Amino acid sequence: MPDDFSGLGLSAKVTDAVAAAGYTKPTEIQAQAIPYVLEKKDIIGIAQTGTGKTASFVLPMLTLLESGRARARMPRTLILEPTRELAAQVHENFEKYGKNHKLSVALIIGGVSFDDQNKKLDRGVDVLIATPGRLLDQFERGRILMSGVEILVIDEADRMLDMGFIPEIEKICAKLPPRRQTLFFSATMAPEIQKLTSRFLKDPIRIEVARKNSVVETIDQKLVRVPNSPEDKRAALRQLIRGEVGLKNAIIFCNRKRDVATLARSLQRHGFSAAGLHGDMDQKSRMETLDSFKTDKLMLLVASDVAARGLDIPAVSHVFNFDVPTHAEDYIHRIGRTGRAGRSGISITLATPSDGKYLDAITRLIQRDIPPMALDGNIREEPVAEAREHEPRERRSRRGRGNTRSDGSTQHAAPGRADRQERNGSEIRSQAPRVHQEAPRPERQDRPEPLPETQKPRRGPVSDTPFGSDGPVPAFLLRPTGAR
Repeated sequence: MPDDFSGLGLSAKVTDAVAAAGYTKPTEIQAQAIPYVLEKKDIIGIAQTGTGKTASFVLPMLTLLESGRARARMPRTLILEPTRELAAQVHENFEKYGKNHKLSVALIIGGVSFDDQNKKLDRGVDVLIATPGRLLDQFERGRILMSGVEILVIDEADRMLDMGFIPEIEKICAKLPPRRQTLFFSATMAPEIQKLTSRFLKDPIRIEVARKNSVVETIDQKLVRVPNSPEDKRAALRQLIRGEVGLKNAIIFCNRKRDVATLARSLQRHGFSAAGLHGDMDQKSRMETLDSFKTDKLMLLVASDVAARGLDIPAVSHVFNFDVPTHAEDYIHRIGRTGRAGRSGISITLATPSDGKYLDAITRLIQRDIPPMALDGNIREEPVAEAREHEPRERRSRRGRGNTRSDGSTQHAAPGRADRQERNGSEIRSQAPRVHQEAPRPERQDRPEPLPETQKPRRGPVSDTPFGSDGPVPAFLLRPTGAR
C-alpha cells in the first residue's frame, strides 16, 4: 500500500488539497480503489463506514473532471445517496478536496427549495449529488437531462435496499447512457444487490477491504442487562450516562423513530443536553441538530439507524444501544460511529430478557461475546417532578397549568400519561396526587373567609343591559367562588 497520496495518480490540485486537510496516508480502500477509478473501470467496493470510502471516489472524480465542461441541465457525474445527511456529507467532501478546482456541485435532496436547485441546474453542474426520490421528481419536471452523465456512483447500496430505493435506482440507471463508469459501494452484498451489479456494471473490479463481521479493536464493547420496562431502561441509561468517565458526547440508538422522540424528550426533562434525529423531521431541523452535535453544543444525539447511517463525526466518545438492533449487521454500523480515525471509543448495549435471539445473532456475527457490565446499585426511576426545572418554560407552564384559587395558589390536575410513565411502579399504584415544591398548597386557615349571604352577588337572569346598581348580574359574576 502506498505511503502517501502522490503515488496513486491523482492530480497536483487534489494532492495539495488532501495535504492541506491534514491527511498523509491513504486508507486501504483508497489505495486500492483510486487507481482503478482513474482508469475508468467499474468498481464494486465492499467496505464499512469509517474506512475512508467517500474519499476513494471523490478524489479521483475531481481529477477526472479537470478536463471538460458542464452543460445546462446535463450533469457530468451523478452520486446517489440514501439519505439527506449522507448527501450533504459528500457535498462537504467535494468542497474540502475541490477547493483548488472551479467545479460546480449541486445537492438535490428533499427539504430544499426547488427554485434554488433549478438555478444551479440551469447553469450546469459538474457533480450532482442526490437522493433517488428527489432526483426522479426533478427529472419528471424536465429540470434534469441525464444523457450526459459520465460517472455514476451508487453509495450505501445495502441501505438503499433497506429503505426500498432499489426500484428508483433501476429507473435512474435505465435513463443513463450505457457508456458510463459506475462505482458501486455497499457494506454487505445481499442477493438483490448482486442482481443490481450484474445488470448495470460491466466487468467490475471487486474491492473488499474488511469482513462484514469485523469490529474496530479500539472500541470497548459492554453489555448491560435491564428489565423489559421502558421506564427502567430509561433510568438505567441515565445512570450509565452520569457514571461514564470521559463521556464527551454520545449517539444513542433506538429501533423505532417514535421511540427516538420519546427518549429525547425524557432526557431533556431530566436535564440532559439531548435531541432526536429521525426521518420525520424537516430538513432544516435535521441539519441544525447535526450541526449542534458536531460543534459540541449538543452532548447526546438520539437517533434511528436510517438517520444516523454514515454520519461522519470522528470524535464521538460513546455509543449507546438503547434498543438491541434486530439486524446483527446494524450493530456493527452503530458502534462504528465511535472509535474512528484511530481514536478509542466505548459502546454500551442495553439488553432486556426478550432480546436473547438478537444478541445471539450479534455474537455469532462478531465471533465474540460482549463483556457484561453491572450497574451501580438498583435502578431507580426518578419522578419527573425532580427534573421539572430543566424543562422548557412553555412546557412547564403547560404542564403546571391547573385551577387557580382565589388566594392565588394553584390546584394541579391529576398526573397525565406522560407523567405516569416517568414514575416508578409504586408511585403509579398509589395514585396519590403529586405535590409541587415550586407551588406549595397553603394551609386552609390562610384562605379568605367566605362572604356573608347578604353580601354575595345576587343571582338573576342573564341580560345584555349594562351593569348597574339595579340591573341584572352579568354572567361572569354568576360563577361560584373558587370555581374552575
